[in-house]
Amino acid sequence: MAETPAAEGPSPSQRIDGRIEELGDWRGEVLARLRALIRQAVPGVTEDWKWRGVPVWYWDGMICTGETYKAVVKVTFAKGAALDDPQGLFNSSLEGNVRRAIDIHEGEAIDEEAFKALVRAAAVLNRPRPGSSAPGDS
Repeated sequence: MAETPAAEGPSPSQRIDGRIEELGDWRGEVLARLRALIRQAVPGVTEDWKWRGVPVWYWDGMICTGETYKAVVKVTFAKGAALDDPQGLFNSSLEGNVRRAIDIHEGEAIDEEAFKALVRAAAVLNRPRPGSSAPGDS
């Protein structure tokens, strides 16, 4: 059986663009802003589209997902329980042993610098090296 060429259909990044446009409300705006922050924090991050419509960001492993629901945009960090969160951004999935999430409701702001620090820390956690700095640090 032949493999389907990867070039068929929209790319994951195009699908994420489409989701943001399709939402057309505050959730799309929040998802677009979070995506921009992730890209700033980890230049070269890989985007994927999984589980019937969930944006996923990778850097040597999964960093986080960006799910949209009726009343919340949820960013779930795959290894969030292992991350320091000095600004207390994690407010969901706190009982788990591995994941942690940030639920953002309409009108809520997120500490952008703290969010980018979490994203960089998650990327480093995927690629631990002695003395390594987070992607995007200068």
